Amino acid sequence: MKKIAVIISASIILLSCNNSDTKKAAKEKDSYEATRESLQDKETKNPQNFLTVSGHDRHNILGQTVVKGTVTNKATVASYKDVDVKLDFYSKTGTLLETDKETVFEIIGPGQSKNFKTKYFAPKGTDSVALAVTGAKVVEK
Repeated sequence: MKKIAVIISASIILLSCNNSDTKKAAKEKDSYEATRESLQDKETKNPQNFLTVSGHDRHNILGQTVVKGTVTNKATVASYKDVDVKLDFYSKTGTLLETDKETVFEIIGPGQSKNFKTKYFAPKGTDSVALAVTGAKVVEK
């Protein structure tokens, strides 16, 4: 008789623990989904905050300025495409000579990087080129 009472008590305790674990797991999942949606909203509204560009320039034999760069997506959820990159051409003294826009027609997923290369007949006296991301389109899933 004592064995039956112990088995019943143990069963009740195990069932109640399992039920609370299930509820806890469901709450964690809901919390995760809410956080993910909130994060996706932030990443969708401000792509330039999650995209970075780096690169360097050189001059080719034709006198063109060749710009090679890399666009990196630092978002955790959103993917971007058609990234707009602003190129500012500066003189040796730091004077802005010209501004151009280049679009990188690639899909860049979370944590990914894509390379690009472009050529310009830069203004006379160009010493350096600065790159900045000005916008992008969000890839809808």
